[in-house]
Amino acid sequence: MKALNLDNLIRSLSDDLRVTVVIPTYNEADNLPAIAAAVFRLGIPGLQLLIVDDQSPDGSGEVADRLAAQMNDATSGERPTMVVIHRQGKGGLGTAYVAGMNRALADGADYVVQMDADFSHSPEYIPQMLGVMLATDADVVIGSRYVPGGTLDERWSWWRRFMSWWANLYSRMILGLRVRDMTAGFKLWRRQALLDIGLENVRSNGYSFQVEMAYLCERLGFRLVEIPIHFEDRRIGQSKLDVPVKIESAWRTWQIRWRYRHLHARPQQADHPYAGAAEANAALHGSPVGNPGTPAIDR
Repeated sequence: MKALNLDNLIRSLSDDLRVTVVIPTYNEADNLPAIAAAVFRLGIPGLQLLIVDDQSPDGSGEVADRLAAQMNDATSGERPTMVVIHRQGKGGLGTAYVAGMNRALADGADYVVQMDADFSHSPEYIPQMLGVMLATDADVVIGSRYVPGGTLDERWSWWRRFMSWWANLYSRMILGLRVRDMTAGFKLWRRQALLDIGLENVRSNGYSFQVEMAYLCERLGFRLVEIPIHFEDRRIGQSKLDVPVKIESAWRTWQIRWRYRHLHARPQQADHPYAGAAEANAALHGSPVGNPGTPAIDR
C-alpha cells in the first residue's frame, strides 16, 4: 500500500475540499482560544471550525463569537472560516454533535471531524486521520485509545482506567462489535457516511451517542479504521462524565440493541469493512499490513 507524506498531503488538498471540525462546548471559555488556534495552525486548506455552544454560564458562546468575528474578518471566501451555533439550555452532547454535523452537511462539508474542546483530543492527529481516510477509502476514522499504540494520560487513576476499559468491553460484548474504542469521541466522517446513517434517526444524547454511532457504522457495513492516539486529560476545568452519566450510558447500551434489533447488517464488501491499526500504519508509512497487533502510527 502506498505510503503518504502528511506535509505533501496537506499541500495537495484542494481549496474546494471542505473539512469541518465540529466542537460542542459547555463551560469551555478558557480552552476555546487555544483549541481554535491549534486547529487553524494545521494549515488545512478550506478548513472550517464549527462551535456548538449550549448557553454556557461561563460565556463560552461569547468567546466563540469574538473568535469567529476575528477569523472571518481575516479571511475571504463564500464559506466562513468559523461558525458558532447557539442553543438554548444544556441540550446534551449527542444532540450538540447532531446539530453541528447537520449544519456542516448543509454547508457542503466533504469531511466532518468531531472532537472535544479540552485538548483530550489533539488537533495534531487530524492530518493523519485525513491521510488514512484518503489512503484506505475509509468511511470513518476513529482516534482510538484501545488499539496498539494508543495510550491514556498517566495522571488517570487505576479506577478511572478500569472503568473506561470496562465500559468499552461491556458495550462491545452486548452489541457484538469489533470497534475497540466504543466511546471514542474523536472521529473523522466522510460526508456520505453521515448521510447514510440519517442523523435524524439517532436518539442517544449523552456519551451513549458515541456507542450508537459506532454500532450503526458496523451494522451498516461502513469501512472503519482505528488509529492510535494519546488521550490527554483535560487541561482546564472538570470532567463532565459523572457517575449518573456513566450509569445512564450502561443501560442505554441495551436500549440501542433493542432499538435496532431489526436492522440487518449490509453484505460484506470484497475487502473487510473493518480495518485495524495495522492497515492505518501501512497507509501512512508503507509498511506491510500484518495482524491487528502490528504497531500503529507514531506521533
